[in-house]
Order: sequence, then C-alpha cells, then structure tokens
Amino acid sequence: MLVRALRSSIADRIAAARQPRAAARLARALWVLWAVIVWNVVFDQVVVRAGREYIAAAGRAGVSRSARPNMDAFMQPAVTRALWIATASAGVVLLVGLASLRAAGTAADR
Repeated sequence: MLVRALRSSIADRIAAARQPRAAARLARALWVLWAVIVWNVVFDQVVVRAGREYIAAAGRAGVSRSARPNMDAFMQPAVTRALWIATASAGVVLLVGLASLRAAGTAADR
C-alpha cells in the first residue's frame, strides 16, 4: 500500500516536471548549476597549477641553494587569473545554455 502510494507520488512529480513551463525552469536551473560547477573546477585547476609551479620553483631554489621564491608572488596573480578565466568559462556555459533554451522555446512556439 505504501509502495503504491509512493510510486503514484513519484509518477505525479515526473508528470508535473514534464510540463513545458516546469521543464524549462528545471533546464534553466540545471544550466546555472552546470555553470557554477564549471566555475569551481576551472578556478581550482588554475590555482592548483600555480601551486605546483611554486613548488617546482621552490625545489629548484633548494637544489641551487638560492633564496626561496615568495609564495605570494606566485599565488596572488594566480588567484586573479583564476577568477577571470573561471568567470569567462562559466559565462560561456551559461550563455550557451540560456541561448539554447531560448532557441528551443522559439522553435517550440512555431
């Protein structure tokens, strides 16, 4: 009895999500979520790459017995660069997603 009620509830929710307005809202939310994920991954990768470059420079300085490089000199520009690259990447994803939703809506109206 409980299983049948649960199945019915799930089927009702799926049917409601398949309505055009709800489906468009869900698609928009998923594109925004995708853009946030892309922003996070790109930002993280740029900062990690700068960290690896700093570690390599510190290792070379240790081998050659010279002064260790300043970590801030490596990481602060990397954070700025990561912010710009991640924002541009997420913006492109969001632009493509919302434009495709608009095109799909226009095509559906014809």
